[in-house]
Amino acid sequence: MQFISVNELQVNLQQNNVIVLDVRENYEFEICKINSFNIPMGEIDKRFNEIPNDKNVVILCKSGKRAEVVANLLEKEFNFKNLSVLSGGILAWIENIDNTLELY
Repeated sequence: MQFISVNELQVNLQQNNVIVLDVRENYEFEICKINSFNIPMGEIDKRFNEIPNDKNVVILCKSGKRAEVVANLLEKEFNFKNLSVLSGGILAWIENIDNTLELY
């Protein structure tokens, strides 16, 4: 499993060479989000086919723990290769990149 910092993610988003998967619950996603798509952690096993297997995917949650679990599942059970976990999750993004997002 690979990890990516918020600064690295910001650069990758600007270069448009990464897709961000947010695995927080729908209500969390509605509170604050970055350029990402949302599949809650509990739905990953049913909706994994919505995740591109041929692109670099960064997985995020609130702090990083759920994202690690999801990345592990996708790698081991569904053979995904190009996954990274956002270190510190959306909380680190808010603290270091965009403090205009709502903290919860």
